Amino acid sequence: GKAMRLRDTFELKDADGRVLVELRQKLVSLRDTMLIERGGEELAKVKRKRLSLLRNHYRVTLADGTELDVSGKILDREFAIEYDGELLAQISRRWLTLRDTYGIDVVREDADISLLIAVSMCVIVLADKE
Repeated sequence: GKAMRLRDTFELKDADGRVLVELRQKLVSLRDTMLIERGGEELAKVKRKRLSLLRNHYRVTLADGTELDVSGKILDREFAIEYDGELLAQISRRWLTLRDTYGIDVVREDADISLLIAVSMCVIVLADKE
């Protein structure tokens, strides 16, 4: 067991209990950063974009160097994940239940759904810490 943990760690599991991805907050960085890992290998890094004056922007850098852009009303939980100007997923909070429920509308069929869910979770965690 661990007596003290200095970072947040989350696991995204499927219906059978298998871990699809792990989300970890990076311990030492100038800006808050979260790492998404699959099978022990880094899949993506999520961090706040530097010069975002009008809206909240986050940048996702995948292991292969590809970048995704997350923007919208992050604190209101209404935002989108885009790749090169093309919409990949739309995330919105649902107010129909007593607890927070989120809808993730994945637009592209060939998109990695577990990665998009993990990215949205990282953005929400990082936004809550600011």
